[in-house]
Amino acid sequence: MSLSDAKLRALKPRLKPYKVADRRGLYVIVSPAGGIAWKFNFMLDGKQKTLSLGRWPAVSLYAARDMRDEAQRMLAEGVDPAAVKQERKRATPPSEKPTFEDAARRWHAAQSPKWTDGYTRQVLIRLEADVFPHIGAKRFAEITRGDILDMLRKVESRGVGETVRRLRQYVGAVYRFAGAEDESIIDPSPMLRGALTAVPEPVHHSMLPPAELGEFVLRLDGYDGEVETRLAIKLTLLTAVRTMEMLGAQWNELEDWESPKAEAKAMWRIPGERMKSGDPHMVPLSRQACAALRELHKLTGNGAMLFPVSRRTPGKRITMSNNAMLFAMYRLGYRGRATIHGFRRNFSTWANEHGWPSDDVELCLAHDERNRVRGAYNAAKRIEPRRMLLQAWADHLDAERRDARISA
Repeated sequence: MSLSDAKLRALKPRLKPYKVADRRGLYVIVSPAGGIAWKFNFMLDGKQKTLSLGRWPAVSLYAARDMRDEAQRMLAEGVDPAAVKQERKRATPPSEKPTFEDAARRWHAAQSPKWTDGYTRQVLIRLEADVFPHIGAKRFAEITRGDILDMLRKVESRGVGETVRRLRQYVGAVYRFAGAEDESIIDPSPMLRGALTAVPEPVHHSMLPPAELGEFVLRLDGYDGEVETRLAIKLTLLTAVRTMEMLGAQWNELEDWESPKAEAKAMWRIPGERMKSGDPHMVPLSRQACAALRELHKLTGNGAMLFPVSRRTPGKRITMSNNAMLFAMYRLGYRGRATIHGFRRNFSTWANEHGWPSDDVELCLAHDERNRVRGAYNAAKRIEPRRMLLQAWADHLDAERRDARISA
């Protein structure tokens, strides 16, 4: 079956890159981060070669097919289309190459169908106000790392650290967009991280050092206090929700978690009245989260709440106190070193460093800045990519625990 625009839009990222064929040697590679790249395989002198044709949607289906047809005409004449592509790049006069603003506007137009109208406007306003006046008129070969750093530091001087972080992300995305068509364009933004003032984080949201995650999970597994408290911490770590969202969870909010056969669709639907934003939130549940829920259900499944008031300290409270989780952290040896809320930062840091789309990360975290994430308040937005992300996070925690056990 050939590809179509509808099929391309429906392609979802998986844990590993995968290939989807069109026809006559043309296909796409879908990356774990959601990128879709055109490729064309051909034989020349008895060897298989691959020609990169750019990224969708910047290169449309019909444009990719035209490029494949041109490559096949070259092959019929005994010409290597990959060599021709490289020669054309070297021969292209600098004056004909796009400026940063040209590429940025094309990137913006390509992304806007996936964004809300408000977020689309916000991104363009930030680019026009802070980026284009400094580097917009320059071509990529003319832009130095210092140019970008100077631009970001001028914004930083206004005391808007979050805007600086976003602008650096936009610049990097534009470079990668343009680099899909021109291999000489390399994203410099990762080199700028240490040169800018870090956005301050509240002290009470201390993040566990990533290198200690495995040891923490190992210690948590051996926690000798209340089982419900151990499972509350574990589920909070696996789902990246806020503490009170976890402690207020009710069994009737959960779907398809009871059996391993159904857990591929397992979901936790948190009603808006229990969310910080006031909007409902959907949390895809990993296999590990479902297993923890099944263990918990044996203890508290007869009631409405996942974490009712402790059996040892009954009182007026309906749910377990957040102090129970805090004191468990103390007992595990993490007083002053990490907090429950800090697990959200652990998740965010790991996901962003491993190339997961930032919008999916923000959606998992249910951040309440409405213009910050496209469609963040459509509860069902990008459920399957988020399911893959949370499953990958759970698998990462398992791998870290195994490594910690081996090193111990």
